[in-house]
Amino acid sequence: MPTSSQLTIHLPDTLRNWPWKRTINPHYEDCKRESEAWIESFQAFSPKAQQAFNRCNFSLLSSLAWANLNREGCRIGCDLMHLFFVFDEYSDHSTEDETRQQASAIMDALRNPHSPRPPYEFVGGRVAQEYWLNAIKNTSQTFQRRFIEAFQRYTDSVVQQSFDRSQGCQRDIQSYLALRRFTIGAEPSFVLNAMHMDLPDHVFAHPTLRRLEHLATDMIIIGNDIVSYNREQSQPGQGEHNIVSAAMATFGLSVQDAMDWAGRHHDNLVDQFIAEHKQLPQFPHESSTVGDHVREYADALANWVRASDSWGFEIVTRPRKITRQ
Repeated sequence: MPTSSQLTIHLPDTLRNWPWKRTINPHYEDCKRESEAWIESFQAFSPKAQQAFNRCNFSLLSSLAWANLNREGCRIGCDLMHLFFVFDEYSDHSTEDETRQQASAIMDALRNPHSPRPPYEFVGGRVAQEYWLNAIKNTSQTFQRRFIEAFQRYTDSVVQQSFDRSQGCQRDIQSYLALRRFTIGAEPSFVLNAMHMDLPDHVFAHPTLRRLEHLATDMIIIGNDIVSYNREQSQPGQGEHNIVSAAMATFGLSVQDAMDWAGRHHDNLVDQFIAEHKQLPQFPHESSTVGDHVREYADALANWVRASDSWGFEIVTRPRKITRQ
């Protein structure tokens, strides 16, 4: 018999009409084993915390998200996801100044991977350095430039999130999404989809691709925030950076009504993405390879939405008593 303090939250089935099905990289098991051994070698966490970190199975998310990359790409993706979450775990419990120092160490390591890291530096600096030294062996110069630019925007946003947390700031929907689109880490993750491509800047920046990225990012945000809300709201200073909390604050909704609002908004994004995907540009003046890569990149964005949802329900919600409608 539920007590008065217990609450059942019904989660919307956000991808019931999503055409892209779950798929996983065939190199998942090997890359998971190698990448987990690699991240454990830095001893970034206590043994107990490392066990909890491993249970999140970030290699599964990586292998679902980058399902079509080759073995080297799968491993780079697994390592990147571990870098993301090392920074995430440390910054979640850091002041704004501490987070800024952590971000600076990471970005310096990415920009200067062959320089020795300073002693007693935030461990994320060494993680970023080793990650990038491996990544640059197997990726195009175009990818490397775009990735560093995107990762700078990501780390800057995490610093801003730390400031918001220190101030107890609850953003409304619009300002929350403006920040969350960067803290979610989607932009550098999407760039990795094109790690073996050499798409010209004018192609990569085409408005249709930008809209698809924007729509995919917002769907990932909503899906992630829906499944992680219960955990985040139970942790001091974490619950405010969530679209459910933002909807509650903006519209004066209950938790369930905010969940339902998020589900309806996600449905609208699904419809927009499918419509945009049908209008992919042809680039008749470019080589046929460019057109093939554009379609491949667009499908990779769609796959990211499915991957994030699959991982969320296979890992994030597994120990929690929440149900999907």
